[in-house]
Amino acid sequence: MNILEKQKRLHKRSRRVRLRIVGLSSRPRLSVFRSNSHIYAQIIDDAEGRTIVSASSCDPGLKDRIKSGGNIEAAKIVGQVIAERAKAIPIELVVFDRGGRLYHGRVKALADAARSGGLKF
Repeated sequence: MNILEKQKRLHKRSRRVRLRIVGLSSRPRLSVFRSNSHIYAQIIDDAEGRTIVSASSCDPGLKDRIKSGGNIEAAKIVGQVIAERAKAIPIELVVFDRGGRLYHGRVKALADAARSGGLKF
C-alpha cells in the first residue's frame, strides 16, 4: 500500500467521524491531530467556525516539560493543558474528534488526560 492510498483512507475515516460529530451536536469539538513528532489539540466551535482553545507539544510554555513531542507522555501533558485552558473558559462538555486515527496510543492518552482534567465527553 503506497502513501497516497493511506492518506485517502485516513481522509475518508476522518470525514466519516466528523460528519457524525458535527451534524449531531451543539457542543464544541475537541479535535486531535498527531504527527510523527508532535501532537496538537484544539477545541472548536463549529457554529461560529473558530478555535476557542488550543494546546500542542510545540507550545513555548510546554517545551521545557516535554522531552519529545511524539510520545505518550507529551500527549498526556497536552491533554492536561487543554483541559485546564478549557476550564478557564467555562467549557466542560465537548465532543471528541479523533481525526480518523485509531483510539489508542497517543490519542487515547490525550483523551484520558483531558477527562481526568475535567472535560466530559
